[in-house]
Amino acid sequence: MQGTPARCPEELTRSRLKRLGEGIGKVVYASEHWVVKRERTPTEVVSLILLWKFLHRTAHHLPFGWGDRLLRHPSREIRFLRAVAHGLMIVLPKSLWYTTHVSTVLRRYVKHDRRGERLARAWLTGTDLLPQRVSFPPATVLVSGWPGWLVVSEATERVEATLDKWIDHLAASNRFDEVELWLNRLIDTRQAGWRAGLFSTDAHLKNFGVVRDRVVLLDTGGLTDRWSDISARLEKDEQIAEPHLKLGLGAALAGRPEIAARFNTRWKATVNRESVREHLPG
Repeated sequence: MQGTPARCPEELTRSRLKRLGEGIGKVVYASEHWVVKRERTPTEVVSLILLWKFLHRTAHHLPFGWGDRLLRHPSREIRFLRAVAHGLMIVLPKSLWYTTHVSTVLRRYVKHDRRGERLARAWLTGTDLLPQRVSFPPATVLVSGWPGWLVVSEATERVEATLDKWIDHLAASNRFDEVELWLNRLIDTRQAGWRAGLFSTDAHLKNFGVVRDRVVLLDTGGLTDRWSDISARLEKDEQIAEPHLKLGLGAALAGRPEIAARFNTRWKATVNRESVREHLPG
């Protein structure tokens, strides 16, 4: 599902692209059908690492539940705080903030992100497990906020929603049969990835998206084909008593404990070392 059109899709250059979301290493902008990404600079990534470390330590002490809300639903406040942290990093001596731990986290993130992207391009391109991707000669697009414009040579199919938001929408609409359907599709998608030889160590619902009747992987940074990485991740996951809570489904399924129980049973029977080993090729 990858193509190389002669030119950039027209809608990307027709008007300014909206900021759709962001992660540790990327900021995503979107038109109606396509998204483009801006890679963060190393100092931006470090500022986010420092900010998240601070929030995780202090969130429970901030008034009115503000810290917990920031951790669950990153927003403009997080972007503002990240910009403040980035500014302080520029003016303060590097020895004050570039600790050994931060350096280790940054190297690990960059290494895993690049490796995951390489694995996805090698083994998942053209499959239903990823959104469609198109390449084209470099083109300038306008984007909302800083830096105002980007030069891009690739765009990815825009999903209808991230899976966490889609599940929340269905639950709020009392469409719980569909909630259970999409949760089963998530597990099916993970198994399809294992059969391709890849496992995501960062399988949060926000890292998956909805395209028509498919669940697709949005963030490839956690992909690995090494059994040592897979086994270490699964050893921790197997200790989780209620996987739906770990995945952030507590609120959506609060009134439907039977759905939560069925999902937990299937998840625990599927996402474990024995089951994953059976699905991996070779």
